Amino acid sequence: MDIKVLKKDDSRSIFQISKINASIANAIRRYIIAYVPTMAIHDVEIKKNGSALYDEVLAHRLGLTPLKTDLKSYKLWEGKKSEVPKSAQYELKLTLNAKGPCTVFGSDLKSQDPKVVAAFEKMPIVKLLEGQEIELITTARLGQGKEHAKFSPGLAVYKGVPELIVTKDSNVKDCLEKLSEVISKKGNGLEIKDLTNWNEANEDICESFGVEVESSKEDFIFTIESWGQLPPREIFTKAIDMFDTKLDEFQTIVKKIK
Repeated sequence: MDIKVLKKDDSRSIFQISKINASIANAIRRYIIAYVPTMAIHDVEIKKNGSALYDEVLAHRLGLTPLKTDLKSYKLWEGKKSEVPKSAQYELKLTLNAKGPCTVFGSDLKSQDPKVVAAFEKMPIVKLLEGQEIELITTARLGQGKEHAKFSPGLAVYKGVPELIVTKDSNVKDCLEKLSEVISKKGNGLEIKDLTNWNEANEDICESFGVEVESSKEDFIFTIESWGQLPPREIFTKAIDMFDTKLDEFQTIVKKIK
């Protein structure tokens, strides 16, 4: 397996993985979306709510507020949810107290752990008018996307690396004039200038000029876009670690079969 980073920033990473197959690529995608744990609010104790939002709507908005996650300090509880230990290793309290007139933002959530705060300080939660007030205590814990989407760390997609195939019926000259994303190569061929900007619309243009587009079955372009809880690199490495652990467990089980 070879990995080449094509583009990255704080919230998104695009890279190419070579010498694998679609099954492995899809397994990595599924582990990213469904198994990499993140912190999220799962319980809200509302003491005062004078806002225009019903209690359950306010609690829902809080649950979907991304929280920066420190995977080294917290443990994922895999038993019954009703039996989660009341321990700092498993749960974290955040409070919210606000009086109108104001807009309540993610930054108004006060956390007991400075490492676990709202990922986006200016994410609006609710607007309070004059005389309106909210007071509540929330409990956050680690969870996985397979349990609820609020625990999913981000978006993960992949596609086979496209290859442009020129035939005797291809109009290479007009394709180059129409599409700036392709450049010519030796032997009257074409290649993609920047894989990170390639999309289906470009493929349609190529095919309209007789240039065939084939997707590789062993080289893939991965895009990971974080929702803010974890950086893309940590999301990917955690998914690989968890996948590797499951494979080891599977191997151990298989060895026991006589």
